[in-house]
Amino acid sequence: MPMYLPSFDVGGGGQVLDLETAVKDGILGGGDGGVVVVVHGGGVTEKKLSLKKMMEELDSIEVPSVFICPISLEPMQDPVTLCTGQTYERSNILKWFSLRHFTCPTTMQELWDDSITPNSTLHQLIYSWFSQKYLAMKKRSEDVQGRVLEILETLKKVKGEARVQALKELRQVVTVHDSAKKTVMENSGVSLITSLLGPFTKHVVASEAIGILVHLDLNSDGKANLLQPNKISLVVDTLNEGSIDTKINCTKLLEMLMEGKDSEWEVLSSLSLLVGLLRLIKDKRHPNGVLSGLRLLKLISSHESFRNSIVGIGAIPQLVEVLPNLNHECVELALVILEALSTLPEGALALMDCRSTIPNMVKLLMKVSESCTQFALSILWAVCKLAPEKCSSVAVEAGLAAKLLLVIQSGCNPVLKQRSAELLKLCSLNYSETIFISKCKLTKTMQ
Repeated sequence: MPMYLPSFDVGGGGQVLDLETAVKDGILGGGDGGVVVVVHGGGVTEKKLSLKKMMEELDSIEVPSVFICPISLEPMQDPVTLCTGQTYERSNILKWFSLRHFTCPTTMQELWDDSITPNSTLHQLIYSWFSQKYLAMKKRSEDVQGRVLEILETLKKVKGEARVQALKELRQVVTVHDSAKKTVMENSGVSLITSLLGPFTKHVVASEAIGILVHLDLNSDGKANLLQPNKISLVVDTLNEGSIDTKINCTKLLEMLMEGKDSEWEVLSSLSLLVGLLRLIKDKRHPNGVLSGLRLLKLISSHESFRNSIVGIGAIPQLVEVLPNLNHECVELALVILEALSTLPEGALALMDCRSTIPNMVKLLMKVSESCTQFALSILWAVCKLAPEKCSSVAVEAGLAAKLLLVIQSGCNPVLKQRSAELLKLCSLNYSETIFISKCKLTKTMQ
C-alpha cells in the first residue's frame, strides 16, 4: 500500500500533525466506526467489520505511515509496542525474535525487556480509519449502482440526443467503477445496449454503445447476440468512420467476440474490415491503435480461409513498410501475420515482390527477440526459395550472411541454428568461396 506522511485531514482545511493530538482530540479514534446495520426478518442487528477484509478491499488507498509496520511495510492489524517505544505488527516482531534477534529493528538498540505490549489506542485508530474509508467506499459504490439503474431505465425511454447523453454517462461510469459493470450485467444491461445496435443506428450511438460493451464481461448469449451480421456490419462501419478511441474499441470488441468462436468466422469476411484495420495499423500517430489493429489482424490471419483475402487487398507490402516504425510488441505481431501469409504461394510471391522485405527482415535478425528472429528467418526462407539466384544476392548485399553466422554462434535454439545454416548455404550457391567471404565481410577468425 502507498504511504504518506503521518498527518491527518480533519476537514475544513485543517490538519492534525501528530498521532497524540489525533487521539486527544478524538479525530481518528473513538466512536463506533466499522459497524454495519443489518436488517432481516427478525429485526435489526449490528455487524462489526473485519479489519483484514477492509484492508484487502482498500488495498490501493494511501495509508498514514504511523499505521505501517516498519518490518513488513504493510498496515498493522495487531500492533504491539516494545520497551523502546517502537510499534510493530505482532506476527512480524515475533518472527524477528524467533530468528534470535534481541534488538529493536528500527533503532537497533538492545532490548532490556523482551515483552511486547498491545497498542490498543493505535489499533482503535487503525480500525476507525479503515472503517470510515471502507464505509465511504461502499456508499459511493451504492450511489454508482443506483445511478446505473437510473440510466438503464432512461435508455428504455429516450431517443436522439438524450439517448447519446445517457450512453455517454454510462460509458464514463462503467470505465471507472467495477460495481457499475456488475450492475449493468446483472440488470439485463448488455441486451438493452446491444438492442440499440442495428442497420439504422447512428454512428454516435454505436460509438458510445461499443465503448460500454468492451468494458463488460460478455457471456455466450451476449456474444451470440452481437455476432448477428447486421450488428457486425455496424461495428465495422463504425471502425472505419469513428475517432481513434472508437476504432480501438471496435477492434477490441471484435477480438472479444471472435476468441474461441471458430464457427462464427464468416462474419469477418468483410473486406471493409480488413481495409479499416490496415488503415489503423498504418496510422503511426496512434501507437495504441496500431497495436489493436495488429492484434485483430493476427487473430484473423490465424485462419487459413482468410489469408487469401488479406493478401488480396495488398496487406503484405503495407505491413513490411511499417515494420521499422513499430515498437517491439507490434513488430512481433506483424511478423506473425507475415509468416502466416508466407505459407500461401501468393503470399510468398507478394513478399518477394516487395523491395523492402529482405532488408527489413535482415535488420530484425538478432535484434528484437528470439521469436522475432524465428519469424524473420521463416519469411526469408519462403522468399529465397522462390528465386534463389535473385533473392540470395539481394540478401547477401543486405548483410544476411553475417547475421546468419551470429545466429549460428548464439545460444538460441537448435531449430533456428539449423534454419540459419540452410539459408546460409542457399545464399552461397551463386558465389565462389572467395567472393562469398568478401561479400560477408568476415574476419579471418570467422572464415
